[in-house]
Formats: sequence, C-alpha cells, structure tokens
Amino acid sequence: MINRIKTLLSAAAENGAAEPDAEAPQLAAAALLVEAACLDGHFDGDERDAVCAALGAHFGLSDAEVDTLIEDAEAAHHEATDLHRFTRAINDRYDHADRLAVMEMLWQVVYADGRLHAYEANLIRRVGGLLHITDRERGEARKRVLARAGDGAERSSVP
Repeated sequence: MINRIKTLLSAAAENGAAEPDAEAPQLAAAALLVEAACLDGHFDGDERDAVCAALGAHFGLSDAEVDTLIEDAEAAHHEATDLHRFTRAINDRYDHADRLAVMEMLWQVVYADGRLHAYEANLIRRVGGLLHITDRERGEARKRVLARAGDGAERSSVP
C-alpha cells in the first residue's frame, strides 16, 4: 500500500502537480494526525505510538509502512500552511464513514497523553467542520475513543 502512495506522489511530482498529497488521502489523514500530535508542543512517544497504532489498524499497514507514512506526513505537515489541502483530499476520496474513522483517529492521538489541550480541542472542531462531521458525531467519536481507553484519559486542560 505504501508503495502505491509513493508512486502516486512521485507521479504527481513529475507531472508538476502543486499538491501531490491530494492524490493520497492516507497521507492527508496521517498529516492531520501528526498535526494533532504536535499541537501541544510535544510529539512524544505516547503520541507517536498512538499515530502509528491508528494508521496501522485503519489502513492495514505494516510497521515499516507506517514509519514511512509518518515520515512523509511529517514532511507534508511542515510544508503545509493550512489544513484545507489535507481535508480536501480526505473529502474527495473518503465516504462519510471513513471521515468519521479519521475523526476517531484524531481523538485517539489527542488523548494519547491523557489530556485534551485547548489547541487540540480547537483542531478537532475545525477538522470536524472541514470533514462535514456534525458536532454530535464528533462527540460520539470522542466517547467511543474514551470508552476504549478506559478512565484516566479524560483529563482536560480545556475550560
């Protein structure tokens, strides 16, 4: 799978495409997860593990493929000036159920350190709107993630 993503990226780059990641919604989802992991100022082991677990489980990738996808996502994240290129790639290629799965992955990442930082909460709201996910669906996704994580994951620094 990762080779297909790289092929799409290199083909788009050779054709002079301005945004090669628009062809790879998996890379766009990974870049959003990296963004969420970096927002609180720490992309630590717990958050990296959460990103790896979410991507591996959702896309059925091996550890090596996940590592490569995260490297590419970090590069795309550092080059990005906004979230629209990532959310557009997801909206163009994913149905509503897959977009909800991306939302759950985002919740997994922001709660990986056991806290919901205000910046992370803001990102979740913005991405939810851009992915056409209702507030209720976003809240239900959060509840599912917290239920899987057990107690201790619901500490929040958001007022």
